[in-house]
Amino acid sequence: MFERQFSRTARSAALHRAAHQAMERGAIFRDPFACAILGLTPQEAAAEEGADESRRRMRLFIAARARFAEDKLIDAVNRGVRQAVVLGAGLDTFALRNPHADVGLRVFEVDHPDTQAWKRERLAMMKVAAPAGLTFAPVDFERDDLAAGLATAGFDRTQPAFFIWLGVTPYLTPQAALATLGAIAAVPGAEVAFDYTEGREKYQGEARQFHDELLARVAAVGEPIIGAFAPQELAAELAALGMTEQEDLDAPAIVERYFGAPAASGRRSSAGHLIWARRPL
Repeated sequence: MFERQFSRTARSAALHRAAHQAMERGAIFRDPFACAILGLTPQEAAAEEGADESRRRMRLFIAARARFAEDKLIDAVNRGVRQAVVLGAGLDTFALRNPHADVGLRVFEVDHPDTQAWKRERLAMMKVAAPAGLTFAPVDFERDDLAAGLATAGFDRTQPAFFIWLGVTPYLTPQAALATLGAIAAVPGAEVAFDYTEGREKYQGEARQFHDELLARVAAVGEPIIGAFAPQELAAELAALGMTEQEDLDAPAIVERYFGAPAASGRRSSAGHLIWARRPL
């Protein structure tokens, strides 16, 4: 992102979440704050989103990845995890909706200082106070140490934690992404839910055209997509970090779980994945 500006892709993701509430009635992922944090009505969010098919596909993927992460977080809370870290939080509203606050789940939001300042402005416009269980941890991922930033915010590295890391790895080199995963895995009992993409060559037909158009759009706002993983190689890297429990959903599996279509009938039109990994205690 450009210096001293909020992330344009963070706003785009927030718009997709808001439009999903209006256009699909939140069928996959419900977020009552999604429109308000953008200062939009549901009708305005739907109008800005438009009817473009490529935007519909991205909107549904973003809804599915949020659902995936928060479903996995439920499992973690049931195992006794009481720290959640949202990396690259943008305008994510989980901390405002935290259904586990009554059992003591603390939420740490990690993001670029400029993006966090923008979010605080949005909360002020909503006249919503930051919940008591939310802590902002400003970190410039290109310059700052994640572990140090979390420690400063009061994160307890001796206790298990669940990390939500959505919409970030495509904008990092694989080396940078693995460095962050290494910092996560250093926490005993750590879990992480994130999304990633395979290389451009894995896209087929219209999906490749859509992928190329997306590359051009995000590069134009200074946030180019530069990272991709091969699933087997990523699984091995995570296992080497001690995160041996894993679940990886490719496009047909995502369609089956969240859209009700048999995975076997889904054509491989996307190279996007959702993945969860855990380091057992």
